[in-house]
Amino acid sequence: MAERRLQPLARDAMAYVLAGGRGSRLKELTDRRAKPAVYFGGKTRIIDFALSNALNSGIRRIGVATQYKAHSLIRHLQRGWDFFRPERNESFDILPASQRVSESQWYEGTADAVFQNIDIIEPLKTEYMVILAGDHIYKMDYELMLQQHVNSGADVTIGCLEVPRMEATGFGVMHVDEKDVIIDFVEKPENPPGIPGNEEFALASMGIYVFHTKFLINLLQEDAINPSSTHDFGKDLIPHIVKNGKAVAHRFAESCVRAESEKQAYWRDVGTVDAYWQANIDLTDIVPELDLYDGNWPIWTYSEITPPAKFVHDVDGRRGHAISSLIAGNCIVSGATINRTLLSTGCRVNSYSQLDHAVVLPEVIINRHARVKNAVIDRGVIIPEGLVVGEDPELDAKRFRLTESGICLVTQAMIDKLGS
Repeated sequence: MAERRLQPLARDAMAYVLAGGRGSRLKELTDRRAKPAVYFGGKTRIIDFALSNALNSGIRRIGVATQYKAHSLIRHLQRGWDFFRPERNESFDILPASQRVSESQWYEGTADAVFQNIDIIEPLKTEYMVILAGDHIYKMDYELMLQQHVNSGADVTIGCLEVPRMEATGFGVMHVDEKDVIIDFVEKPENPPGIPGNEEFALASMGIYVFHTKFLINLLQEDAINPSSTHDFGKDLIPHIVKNGKAVAHRFAESCVRAESEKQAYWRDVGTVDAYWQANIDLTDIVPELDLYDGNWPIWTYSEITPPAKFVHDVDGRRGHAISSLIAGNCIVSGATINRTLLSTGCRVNSYSQLDHAVVLPEVIINRHARVKNAVIDRGVIIPEGLVVGEDPELDAKRFRLTESGICLVTQAMIDKLGS
């Protein structure tokens, strides 16, 4: 890993987080909130990872572009990310689609979501722009990517994952030369190009881009008047630079932040219910692949003031206990058994109930004698007494959202239909 400079480039950079996506593959989890606002890990939201990476990297100018069902996201940002101080040359701007360019035009693509806010970006006079997706789980030092961008003389530097070549068919893939200069950009190819010297792997785009600010603004202004453009980074701007300028790949392994216990570079797209459930359940491992306890790279979030978690009752058959589980604050486990489960803030699990491999979002109530297995329970759901989830696939498919791998997604609307 490269050494840091004495004066970090991150101090002269703005992080611009694209957080307007719906995340429709998460089904009912995004009916009331954008994907970046979905809860993760019992306490945080998905967007907190990109924002924490920026903050921990030394970036003190941050903008977040929102659009789809943004209230939950905006409220979280206002509560948890309001500590930036203008007098310290810091700023944190929430940038909803507000028809600034046209009275009829919302954000029409990822590039347009930046273009429409040029008048906010320019006065900050930052030298660099770090464009980020707000919907992935990972820890990364953007300072190291900024250093590569400057040292290589690139017009754009693109964060890339090394993935097995035939698993890259769902990504934008970088075809690079021996110096990681991108010679072609292929969107979801059937036969992805391999990495020189390591042909069994391909470089897949992470949706992270570094630009010089002036270059990006000029590029966005040209793209805005191009009638054939969809105004998207991956579809329009990046292919244009690959063809007409210099685009360089930055390998995630070179800037991934890992605690001593983290053996592999960790990055997850939790864009499906199955992937979301698995990434949360993985946190219950004895030594998880993602270390949330690393004080050297904290994941910042809105920290509610809550009482500690509480476990009560100690008689046979009615003993409040949890095994290999994460329990957030203000949870009460009252005579219930919990195994490989994640309880978010403010949950109540009542006597004789059992939770096994469950991801439970905030303020859920599990009533007596209920059994829940291999499930995601949405925020505020009240599980009725004696309800069984995750043991009968045919019955679950009729009552709840059942994924191909057998994970149940349960919302309050689904519970309400049980009594009708």
